[in-house]
Amino acid sequence: MSVLPTIYVLSDSIGETAEMVARATASQFDSGNFEIIRIPYISSVEQIEEVLRAAAQKPACIICHTLVSIELQDAFASLAKNYHIPTIDIMGPMIRAVQKVTNLTPKLKPGLVHKLDQDYFRRVEAVEFAVKYDDGKNPAGLIKADIVLVGVSRTSKTPLSMYLAHKKIKVANVPMVPEVPPPEELFKVPPERIVGLIINTMKLNEIRRERLKTMGLDSDANYANTDRIEEELEYAKRIMRKIGCPVIDVSNKAIEETANKILEIVNKRRTC
Repeated sequence: MSVLPTIYVLSDSIGETAEMVARATASQFDSGNFEIIRIPYISSVEQIEEVLRAAAQKPACIICHTLVSIELQDAFASLAKNYHIPTIDIMGPMIRAVQKVTNLTPKLKPGLVHKLDQDYFRRVEAVEFAVKYDDGKNPAGLIKADIVLVGVSRTSKTPLSMYLAHKKIKVANVPMVPEVPPPEELFKVPPERIVGLIINTMKLNEIRRERLKTMGLDSDANYANTDRIEEELEYAKRIMRKIGCPVIDVSNKAIEETANKILEIVNKRRTC
């Protein structure tokens, strides 16, 4: 065929879906040589008519679209007839079939797939952040965090950081150890972005003893000694009072329960 076929791709969003279908279709023909013109963000009847006038000048042309706006769909269908150009509605039949089978009402809002993609990448970014700034690593990152968790060892700082990361919250955490002063960067973070985690002495003793056993170590080691635990907790509380941050007692709370309390703090801050 001497004339290069043209496929116009119209969308009231980015148009990636329609373009992928157009390119997949073109690949099914021996030459595979098609001109594919993507026109994204269609928002008016005038834009549709402009595209149709341009397409009418092409000797071998079809138009495919993923318009979800009913108004734009109707306008496109009506105008396309006047120009005698073959058209393909890529999403319409699928949406109507699903609607018929499920009796659900479609949202008919453009760009929802890409909104989901953005949410996914924000979640991945938050997970990577939690790993990078776990356990006091690289204190320079504290100021970038949505939330900084502080507390003694085995107060669920890391599990909470990962749980909140899946909620798209960037979390760093810093261990409180009497022999190791907190990083200076911690005191530069606004107090409302820091959450202190405390726990009952005997509960922490139990958790640490079990931890030592799983590591094949003596469960009576200093790490699980109640005097040592009380010293650590008192030190951590002094730091938290100095910072002026909210404090959560995690003694008898599941990760989800503590995370929800932290999310309440985050949401309250965002609405202020």
